[in-house]
Amino acid sequence: MKTIKIMVNGLPGNMAREIVKKALPDSRFCVIPYSLTGPDIDESSVKIDSLDISLIKPDKKDSFLSDHTELMQSVIVIDYTHPTAVDSNCQWYYTNHIHFVLGTTGGNREQIIRAVKSSDICAVIAPNMGKQIVAFQAMMAFLAKEYPSLFNGYTMEITESHQRGKADISGTARSLIPDFQKMGIDVHEHDIFMERNPEIQHHQLGVPEQFLDGHAWHTYTLVSDDQTVTFQFTHNVNGRSVYVQGTLDAVRYLNQKVMEKNQGQVYSMVDVLKGI
Repeated sequence: MKTIKIMVNGLPGNMAREIVKKALPDSRFCVIPYSLTGPDIDESSVKIDSLDISLIKPDKKDSFLSDHTELMQSVIVIDYTHPTAVDSNCQWYYTNHIHFVLGTTGGNREQIIRAVKSSDICAVIAPNMGKQIVAFQAMMAFLAKEYPSLFNGYTMEITESHQRGKADISGTARSLIPDFQKMGIDVHEHDIFMERNPEIQHHQLGVPEQFLDGHAWHTYTLVSDDQTVTFQFTHNVNGRSVYVQGTLDAVRYLNQKVMEKNQGQVYSMVDVLKGI
């Protein structure tokens, strides 16, 4: 198979850095030495292993594109930029015919999906790139479809813990809210409790100290109205490797769809699971 050129946006962020480190020795991928970054980043470049990657600030990305048009039309972009940059970055991608994998949270997802579907590109858009967690999400969606009102009368608590630098609520937790609502639970996005305090994470929740700067712990607790029955769903991820591998699988899947000349298609990680 032809080597897949990728541009990893979001450096010098941790997730983007981990993807580059994983992709560099993999002969299936060729990491181009450019990355979109935020306006407040002081560095002009970052070195990962032997690769020097130039960092492109928002006000420079159009001039960068004019100098690298042919290159950019042959790459698949991986976006792990800040949630506040998602809308403008995605607009830049579909306006300039750039296929992309969106792994970060944030942005107006419905608007982004509509725009991609009316464009000539394809994208994988998912709030979580961990394949096993995606399978858990699919399981919850199945329960909601097949057993509506299963948990009528139950109350629910959702707690999610991520590293202090994560700016917004867990996209995974948010994505499950509609399924739990279909199963009869009166729960909403504002009910999700975010924990970002490393002291509490380590000493009360039990997050290992070495993973305080990179983890994703989620617990969904359901209690019957008479307090006699409790269900609890938990998925705890330490580190970022599960998301890195899922993201690169999404790139491979998207590249396959691009090679098939598909246009205006938005794929989920469930599609990736079925297709890889």
